[in-house]
Amino acid sequence: MPASTQLRSKNRKTTIYDLARISGTSPSTVSAVMNGSWRERRIRESTALNIKQVAAKHGYTPNLQARGLRKARSGMVGMIIPVHDNRFFASLGQSFENHARERDLCPVIASTLRDPVEEIRIVKTLISYAVEFLFIAGATNPDALSELCGAANLPHVFVDLPGKHAPSVTTNNYLGAELLTRKISAPNKARKNSSIKTKTYFLGGNASDHATAQRIAAFTAVISENGDKFEADQIISCGYSPDKAATAIKILCDRIGSLPSGLLLNSLTVFEGVMSHFVHLPAEAFEHSTIGCYDYDPFATFLKFPVHMVRQNSDEMIARAYELIERKVTDPLVIEVQAELIPPRTIHKGRYRELG
Repeated sequence: MPASTQLRSKNRKTTIYDLARISGTSPSTVSAVMNGSWRERRIRESTALNIKQVAAKHGYTPNLQARGLRKARSGMVGMIIPVHDNRFFASLGQSFENHARERDLCPVIASTLRDPVEEIRIVKTLISYAVEFLFIAGATNPDALSELCGAANLPHVFVDLPGKHAPSVTTNNYLGAELLTRKISAPNKARKNSSIKTKTYFLGGNASDHATAQRIAAFTAVISENGDKFEADQIISCGYSPDKAATAIKILCDRIGSLPSGLLLNSLTVFEGVMSHFVHLPAEAFEHSTIGCYDYDPFATFLKFPVHMVRQNSDEMIARAYELIERKVTDPLVIEVQAELIPPRTIHKGRYRELG
């Protein structure tokens, strides 16, 4: 009688020993595949896939509660992000979830609204639910969160903004801003002998943030390199709020009498706010202005004016962060992932675009 028929006839729950016999592997190999540690055990991916298929066919369901009690593991992994309604942070969350599921882990993601008090409350809650590790994205107070995680012996890694007491994975913000600034300031060289104003401005973010500080440094360096006199009013640090960005761009345009010749917008939320002002402007207002945004949204393809965008590689960032966790790295090293300059009228085809 086939093994599958024997399992059904016994009318009992399938065990890892049954799966080991059917798949021709050992119970320890099956266990490693089921608990997500097969990569650490250097088990072949084809073997893991075969075992998962056998488990699915025979309706195997691991007893997660018993496994958690036996191994002090919950099977849950946590991530905090500032907000959900931002394409970059949403893409970080999507990648985090997909990588967790590839490891048979249950992902839990919560937004903190950039509130340091809420960050602490959520991290404490995740610790109480015994998450196995924590990804911290865009934290306002990374030191306080590291202290909490350290006291709970919880492995953690910072993403987007670095921390001082744990490993971090960030975008190479300086290089990304350098590439973008060169693009939006290049047309100014051809305009210098005309009556058109050629000043380029940086708008959005907080200068005290690591990412924004790196971008401002690159912006300043490129503007100065072009032989232009850099002035402090070219940096407008108005935060990330769309409403504040809308107010800031209106004040700037009223002050100089037109759109600036070059404009670097520091995030998608800033871009959103600026668009609420741009939507009221005629098409000719953009003829002598070059716009860039440090983040990517495909809908910019359909605007009446071209926008140069920097796409942060969220999936690569998350993959590198998982590697740090799995290698049990605790030193506060920083890994920088290169961003990509996306030309106007171009739609990037992401890894998860087929999901639906």
